[in-house]
Amino acid sequence: MNIRKADEQKDYDKVWDIFTNVISTGDTYVFDPKTPKEALHKNWFADYMDTFVAVDDNGEILGTYIIKPNQIDLGNHIANCSYMVNPKYHGRGTGKLLCEHSLKFARDKGFLGIQFNIVVSTNENAVKLWQRFGFNIIGTTPKAFRHKTLGLVDTYIMYKDLTTNEQNHNSMII
Repeated sequence: MNIRKADEQKDYDKVWDIFTNVISTGDTYVFDPKTPKEALHKNWFADYMDTFVAVDDNGEILGTYIIKPNQIDLGNHIANCSYMVNPKYHGRGTGKLLCEHSLKFARDKGFLGIQFNIVVSTNENAVKLWQRFGFNIIGTTPKAFRHKTLGLVDTYIMYKDLTTNEQNHNSMII
C-alpha cells in the first residue's frame, strides 16, 4: 500500500464512494448523510487543501485524507486533517498509514501542529488511534454532534504539537 496525491479528475468517483459510505452512517462526520456528489469538490478537493489517497498494489483506493490550514492568516500555521477509510477495508492499517503520512507531510509543509476540531467521542477507534500517534484531547464540546442513533453526543478537540522531537511513534502502536 502506498500514499499518493489524489488526482481530482481520475480519483473523484472512487473518493466519492468512500466519502458517501463513511458519511451515510451519520456517526462520525458532520457532513449530512445526503450530501450530493457535486459537494465533494468543496469538501475534499478545494484549492486550499491537499488531498491524498491510499492505494493498494492493484490500484484500488482504500482510503483518503485531506490536510489544510486549520484557520486563515494568523492561524494558518496549525493544520487540520480529515481521514476516511473505505469500510470494506477496515482493519488493514490504512488509517495508521494515512496518519503517518499526514504527520510527515504537515512537518514538511511547515505546520507547527495539527488540530482536529471535532472528533466524535463515540468514535472510540479513531480517538484511540489519534492518541497512539500522540494527539491529546484538549477540549470537550458537550452535545456537539447529532449522532444518527445515539442522539446528542460530545465531541473532542484533539491536538498534536509538531515542533517537539518525538520518539518513534511506531513503538506505541499496538
